Amino acid sequence: MPSCFFDTSALAKNYHVEVGTEEVERLLAMPDGRNFISRLSIVEMQSVFVRKVRMKVISDADFQLVRRRFLTDVTQRQLRVVRMTGLHYQEAERLIRQHSRERSLRTLDALQLAVALDVRRRTGLDHFICADRNLCVVARAVGLPVINPEELLPQDD
Repeated sequence: MPSCFFDTSALAKNYHVEVGTEEVERLLAMPDGRNFISRLSIVEMQSVFVRKVRMKVISDADFQLVRRRFLTDVTQRQLRVVRMTGLHYQEAERLIRQHSRERSLRTLDALQLAVALDVRRRTGLDHFICADRNLCVVARAVGLPVINPEELLPQDD
């Protein structure tokens, strides 16, 4: 049973066709797969969808459709939402202190990474799915097996 944690940068590809969409769809469709997202992703996905409206990539009607589709996936547990705790914030702080000198690690990315590390510790994690190259580098540095759907090949350095 494959277990994947989806960063918002990759998950958004499931709701709007772009580079990497086919790989994200393939990963989400894996039989008996467990697909995790953080609670933060619920908010971030709304921001992604609204940004696409603002940039006139999708219409207001499309926004309502993709938003509803995403929330249905959450409700039907195709995406398992991981509740965020104070420990995730503490781990994000540690990750920033440890990795931001060599590479920029944004706050929300550090939180996503902290949740993914917690999922790996508690239940096991086969892949961290992320389309942000910088975050992929940091995720690999902390030992997560990374798939960047824009590169189409697993990166397990």
